[in-house]
Amino acid sequence: MTFKAAVLVFPGSNCDRDCKTAVETTVNGKVDMVWHEDTTLPSGLDLIVIPGGFSYGDYLRCGAMASLSPIMQAVKAEAERGMSVLGICNGFQILCEAGMLPGALLRNSALKYVCKPIELKIENRKTRFTNAYGNAQSVWMTQGNGDGNFFADEATLKDIEDNNQVVFRYAENPNGSMNDIAGLINKKGNVLGMMPHPDRAFEDALGSADGGPLFRSLVGALQSA
Repeated sequence: MTFKAAVLVFPGSNCDRDCKTAVETTVNGKVDMVWHEDTTLPSGLDLIVIPGGFSYGDYLRCGAMASLSPIMQAVKAEAERGMSVLGICNGFQILCEAGMLPGALLRNSALKYVCKPIELKIENRKTRFTNAYGNAQSVWMTQGNGDGNFFADEATLKDIEDNNQVVFRYAENPNGSMNDIAGLINKKGNVLGMMPHPDRAFEDALGSADGGPLFRSLVGALQSA
């Protein structure tokens, strides 16, 4: 089986190639780069990745303009059919702005850009994105954002927690995110948004290989389906 992924590219994306390399390296996958003005996605995909960066220069609000790009209608349609969608950093912001995930990402509480290795607690190992982590309690990835402060109103936050949608929490919260939320899934479990970068932590030469199992988890989920 050849694992097939599409990586979206917006004006200002700067982690699209990192995501391509991560998929190719960790699962020997085939990756298509998809420009944001396209209206269709390649056929036979197993994963859509919305990468980090500064889409549209973070004008208006981070991810707000990108969420209205033509390709996002195709992404929403595929997500509704159950395809796996991974949004990393700016991709997480785009997913929230597009209404594909609950909540919003606000300015970091200290009003400073955070760029450093981050320890994450694995909150939910039973998702299609985390099944390969086994009994690991925590992982290390790299954080790089100025607007990574997850916020939701009280009712939404309770709903997220009650439905076990939190996948990763910060061991030490760097940006003020409510309930230390670093990554969460939708209720169907096929859309994951996270601020830390697995695409910058998939082999030891990068300082951590802890992002690798996230991509391998998706392959394992397909094989066991």
